[in-house]
Amino acid sequence: MSKVDDNALVCTVLPTFNESGNISDLIERLMASVSPPYLVLVVDDDSPDGTWKIVADMAAQTPYSPNDQEKNSGIALVRRLEEKGLTSAIQRGIDEAIHTYNAQIITWMDCDLSMPPEDVPKLVEAIRQNDADVVAGSRWIEGGTDIAHGLMARVLSWIINNFAMLLLGRKVHDYTSGFIAARSEVLQKLRLKGDYGEYCIDLLCRAARLNYRMKEVPYVCVPRTSGESKTGINLWDYLSKGRKYVSTIVMLWLNRNS
Repeated sequence: MSKVDDNALVCTVLPTFNESGNISDLIERLMASVSPPYLVLVVDDDSPDGTWKIVADMAAQTPYSPNDQEKNSGIALVRRLEEKGLTSAIQRGIDEAIHTYNAQIITWMDCDLSMPPEDVPKLVEAIRQNDADVVAGSRWIEGGTDIAHGLMARVLSWIINNFAMLLLGRKVHDYTSGFIAARSEVLQKLRLKGDYGEYCIDLLCRAARLNYRMKEVPYVCVPRTSGESKTGINLWDYLSKGRKYVSTIVMLWLNRNS
């Protein structure tokens, strides 16, 4: 693929549900970190805590204006009233970013501030420098770590990711990252599949198999500052999600020649 134009729009998709305590800080830190032209696109599943209202106010104050050089960084909101779910929210944001705003680099991340917004430019830069087509923030390479979760969660994540590397390949070390940047061409080819975090395993595996250039950038996963974690609240919750991850890995391995 050719080098991305320096004036290409970067869009960060933020899928939200009940993140009123984090969303303002996250957006402000993203806007301060990523160079224009830049769009923060929030896809909110009609949060009962009013997350979408906070974003709507911010978007009204800082709209994205692609033809105005002084206002070519901004905020936009998609409020979903009928649909729910992490994967479909990210996919909706990707579709809006590409087809409505013509973004050429799309990133996404969790909205609990566990993924430092200041690290987004590192993911974007790997694509701008034509070093990669898909970039994942990684906890499991040198320079990265996870201090947000307890021992049980870290051990299960380590097991799942090593199982994924064993069956799917070692181009990626953090298959469950969820902290992603990619060229729009890749995301037009590969739509997201899955209910929760297994979408990331599927996406990274399929991208690698299609010989897209993969790169990982280390990051430190830190504890959320507000709200309730959606990652897992007890052993049963972790095992339930982990079972989906494992079945996704096995199915991708079984279909490796298809």
